[in-house]
Amino acid sequence: MTRSLLPGILAMAAIVVASNILVQFLLGDFLTWGALTYPLAFLVNDVMNRVYGPGAARRVVWAGFATGVACSLIGTQIIGEFGPLVTLRIAIGSGLAFLVAQMLDVVIFDRLRDQRWWKAPLASTLVGSTVDTALFFSIAFSASLVFIEPGNDVSWAAEAVPLLGRGFEAPFWVSMAIADWMVKLALAMLALLPFRIIVRKLAQPVA
Repeated sequence: MTRSLLPGILAMAAIVVASNILVQFLLGDFLTWGALTYPLAFLVNDVMNRVYGPGAARRVVWAGFATGVACSLIGTQIIGEFGPLVTLRIAIGSGLAFLVAQMLDVVIFDRLRDQRWWKAPLASTLVGSTVDTALFFSIAFSASLVFIEPGNDVSWAAEAVPLLGRGFEAPFWVSMAIADWMVKLALAMLALLPFRIIVRKLAQPVA
């Protein structure tokens, strides 16, 4: 079982590492390139769950969480223009959001595994993605949680701007969260095809 899970573990770790690097590079006004890679973690989780079961999926999630913690520890030691690349709030938000959302994905997928093939991956990813976005952005940037890291100035994230550049005014981080969430939802739909293909391939008996 350990050997069979290795590709999933390596894929999850690679996604986490890539996302931690790409999150430093902007994509438009409200996104980073990491928004395009991070949602793939749900695809890996769901494939492992379908092929090997919820227990195996949880092991892959824990491997991804450990990788994320390691990336955060490294990021706190790298000083950028405005201080450490990873602050305490971002580290807590990232780790907690990943673990809660991915474990929730495992539970929901398992509850729906006997229904139509697309329902479990779609429902679990949509719910997990929503929880992930809400947890990360509120913990990392909400003014109401400044007590987590009083020395970290996130006033820029609380600046009132038109929502997504055109709506009513809201804190900047809210636009970031909504943009991130919309990308996750779009990728959840697109991921159904590779999910189907990969699962069929892994489920084929070895000759």
